[in-house]
Amino acid sequence: MYCYPEDKVQHTACNGSSGLGLYSRPFIESFEETPMLVAVLTYMGYGILTIFGYLRDFLRDWKIERCHIAREREEQRDFVPLYQDFENFYTRNLYMRIRDSWNRPICSVPGAKMDLVERVSPDYNWTFDYTGKVVEGVINMGSYNYLGFAENTGYCADASAEVTMKYGVGVASTRQEMGNLDRHEEMEELVAKFLGVESAMAFGMGFATNSMNIPALTGKGCLILSDELNHASLVLGARLSGSTIRVFKHNNMQSLEKMLRDAIVHGQPRTHRPWKKILILVEGIYSMEGSIVRLPEVIALKKRYRAYLYLDEAHSIGALGPGGRGVVDYFGLDPRDVDVMMGTFTKSFGAAGGYIGGRKELMEYLRSHSHSAVYAASMSPPVVEQIIASMKCIMGEDGTTLGRDRVQQLAENTLYFRRKLTEMGFIIYGNNDSPVVPMMLYMPAKIGAFGREMLKRNIGVVVVGFPATPIIESRARFCISAAHTKDMLDTALSVISEVGDLLQVKYSRQKRLIYDQIQD
Repeated sequence: MYCYPEDKVQHTACNGSSGLGLYSRPFIESFEETPMLVAVLTYMGYGILTIFGYLRDFLRDWKIERCHIAREREEQRDFVPLYQDFENFYTRNLYMRIRDSWNRPICSVPGAKMDLVERVSPDYNWTFDYTGKVVEGVINMGSYNYLGFAENTGYCADASAEVTMKYGVGVASTRQEMGNLDRHEEMEELVAKFLGVESAMAFGMGFATNSMNIPALTGKGCLILSDELNHASLVLGARLSGSTIRVFKHNNMQSLEKMLRDAIVHGQPRTHRPWKKILILVEGIYSMEGSIVRLPEVIALKKRYRAYLYLDEAHSIGALGPGGRGVVDYFGLDPRDVDVMMGTFTKSFGAAGGYIGGRKELMEYLRSHSHSAVYAASMSPPVVEQIIASMKCIMGEDGTTLGRDRVQQLAENTLYFRRKLTEMGFIIYGNNDSPVVPMMLYMPAKIGAFGREMLKRNIGVVVVGFPATPIIESRARFCISAAHTKDMLDTALSVISEVGDLLQVKYSRQKRLIYDQIQD
């Protein structure tokens, strides 16, 4: 295990100005304001692309240019348009120009390094042809492999292979019928123990864990208070529930408290009857911002106004806290203060699916009322075994310190990588302890250019733009892993700096401000 002497890793976090007494040390998050010139040039860039987009659509209407994307048939021209909306305009004229930066096929384990299938496009990214060549040894800075368990050798892989030989791959039934294996029961007991809750249940898909369970918890006459940057699965689940939804500003406790107070005082619209229940939806780590929820303050508000709290730990479970138990562990809080603890196995555990933990009564209710529990097929046995093995490893029940070492290594890698990017002059979003590291690119032309230039130098990165982010806040998103060695990170940082100079994306005007605050 390697470490960086200049970085002092601390797992317990603390406050800003409004939560004095709830935190143990400064809670530092960076969201540097977009420079005015950059914002103006970004808007101009999108404006020029939009003008050319309308010109190309005009040429397509007159059959001068071919359009490959879905459009209405000629006989449906007088119908209400099915496809013609802004998102589709964006896809045709902006996304397609940089489509080669996404959906790249890999042909290896998505570990610290990976192999990519080489492809070329003869028609400006409308279609791709495979050359038959493989780009080997690409440093992977994009996968959610936080603890490095996405691997095909070692304790977890061997355990999964053994279970596959005994149970097979598929179960071919739901849990309520013939698909409830002893391994499923063991996994759920282990998850509950890991989280520190009474009971837990697992689901085969992380997205469906949110979208199918929230409607089982709330309905008409209920109020959902949702962070404005919540994941699409939380948003969909809230909409499907039929509850009234109100959105508060991201991680803004004043905004949340105002909505809670108004909900208590005014009640439901028109009738002013009290809400049947109020549910607060937040995430542990926000996957596009790299920010960590102000959980101590959220819990304090939840208790004061007698609301319920639904915490999505998809990115924080395994990646935060001295024991890797997520944001609750990170802040040193009592898991019983969170009514519904949700998370996924797709990231830190290198598996698939999601879970919900909480009181035993809650689990019994969901087993019979959740669509995901009643209708979905059971989780595959090797996937279940991967979860069990990796979780035991994190808990130290495998007889080694490997899991604890990986949690510590991830924390050290995160601090090191964030500090170096900040020193280089990039605008970095999020919390100092978040392994999700967004680096702002802003301008549309630089989204594709950054991804391509990095891949030329054998570094695989994820670039993100609209609609996953606000239209002028395009970014590259790095995901740090415990599997990254210092040499890998230094290589990646050197290439990022080189490409940053080439594309002129070192926008920050306060390179050392955040880390000077830490040292002070």
